[in-house]
Amino acid sequence: MAVTGISANRLELLSIADAVAREKNIDKEVVIEAIEEAIQKGAKSRYGAHHDIRAKIDHKTGELSLTRHVTIVPDDWQPEDELEEFNDSAMVRLTDASKRDPEAVVGKEYVETLPPFEFGRVQTQMARQVVTGKVREAERANQYEEFKDRVGEIVNGTVKRVEYGNTIVDLGRGEGIMRRDQSIPREVFNVGDRVRTYIYDVRPEAKGPQVMLSRAHPGFMAKLFAQEVPEVYDGVIEIRAAARDAGSRAKMAVLSNDSSIDPVGACVGMRGSRVQAVVAELQGEKIDIIQWNDDEPTFIVNALAPAEVAKVVMDEDADRVEVVVPDEQLSLAIGRRGQNVRLASQLTGWQIDIITESQDSERRQKEFAERTALFQEALDVDETIAQLLVTEGFATVEDLAFVEAYEVAEIEGFDEDTAEELQTRAREFLDRKAAELDAKRVALGVEDGVLAVPGVTGAIAVALGEGGVKTVEDLADLATDEIRGGYEVKNGERVKLPGVLESFNLSQQDAELLILQARVAAGWIDASELPQVEEPEYEEEIFAEAGEEAAEYEAEAVDVDAEVFAEDLEPTQDA
Repeated sequence: MAVTGISANRLELLSIADAVAREKNIDKEVVIEAIEEAIQKGAKSRYGAHHDIRAKIDHKTGELSLTRHVTIVPDDWQPEDELEEFNDSAMVRLTDASKRDPEAVVGKEYVETLPPFEFGRVQTQMARQVVTGKVREAERANQYEEFKDRVGEIVNGTVKRVEYGNTIVDLGRGEGIMRRDQSIPREVFNVGDRVRTYIYDVRPEAKGPQVMLSRAHPGFMAKLFAQEVPEVYDGVIEIRAAARDAGSRAKMAVLSNDSSIDPVGACVGMRGSRVQAVVAELQGEKIDIIQWNDDEPTFIVNALAPAEVAKVVMDEDADRVEVVVPDEQLSLAIGRRGQNVRLASQLTGWQIDIITESQDSERRQKEFAERTALFQEALDVDETIAQLLVTEGFATVEDLAFVEAYEVAEIEGFDEDTAEELQTRAREFLDRKAAELDAKRVALGVEDGVLAVPGVTGAIAVALGEGGVKTVEDLADLATDEIRGGYEVKNGERVKLPGVLESFNLSQQDAELLILQARVAAGWIDASELPQVEEPEYEEEIFAEAGEEAAEYEAEAVDVDAEVFAEDLEPTQDA
């Protein structure tokens, strides 16, 4: 952009603005405003920077006017900025203006037309910089507007250059960058190559909008299927989730909104024609297409294909799921370097732990033996009765002590008297344990107020005392990491820090709530600041879950004669 002087042909300014606007694909008005600002700066360098000089180009005729403005300000005018001073070249106080103009009022402007002048070398260079900067800003704004609403689209471009593994792609009306980690491994591009990429982000940065491109993003694969499969493009088939290990393997979950259309078959195509077209674009990446299912356990089983799954146990609080597979299916379920289970985890949104049936059986047998021993000791009964209680789903003494009596009496071989005796022994055992814990708490110096904090049990109070937490204020002052345990870096190494209640396996949410409850008890915060906790609507649901867990032990169930129970459960002297 060359600006030689304001005496130039007025039509020449309009033709220059029009040419630049067409070349840069920006609004002509923006170019004219840039020329006006350039002339304005040149005039200030000529007449003085303190003058309020304004340049105006008529957008139709090209006529240029250059004027100097002086504004009337109040006598007690004060600067808005501490660095600002009264400018007598662009301002005049009301009293001084009134001496020459009887109609002077605050805000009135005096306008003086300035004569044309020729730009010198310095003014020309300054004008060029101003116009170039304004045009570049307009280009950047246009590029951002062009691409900001195209996130999630596939675009075609030409490789412009490759820098440190990052590929710069010319997209026609702008350029995008595909970083090394967003490209398919072992895929090499040369300058001039045509490439299809996926826009996953557009960022308005100071140096211009950054159009972030990817060929490794799961959305790229999903959009390729939309191009190859008409049912996906029309919305008859939905791609509900996708996960990729770019260049190696991918999983995609699909759902059909039309019961007559098989979503997996439609995406695979006749003899695999549709999926092969996508595989070719992704450099031979293997794609597992599975059917989406709203039932999460079923979906997790589908996601782990081709491995077979024997059982799924879900922990919704921790967002974890334990999957049991046959021993010979373990390596297939995990996949090479954990690829299969990792992709399944990304696809479903659950953290998946895989164990074999033999490991699961061994663990269940161990739990069964531990619970049997617990009931034998706590209730002073023989192994047969303890095993039967465990088989019926009782995992702790508390479960037995506080369940409805009829649920114990309904166990085969039990009656109401038997149930009452068992529950009495269970409650007496719990009372003895509570007394022992309370005595230990007192011996450790833990205040009664700590035990009164909601969520603090006798066992927790003892653990707190052993950890040096003896008052409500001590508990309120703890951080969650001090309760649950955490890590810190010492001398460049990650060191494990134990928590005072680490053995209780409290969740992050439970630890935070315990601290907040202590702060309420200490008077540091109001109870209204506590988070609202949703309670289960139906108590029956809790017992139903316990019954499902009990079914795991049916294989170990034994038949016991009712008379044996009656003999073994006669009240003892200790009871």
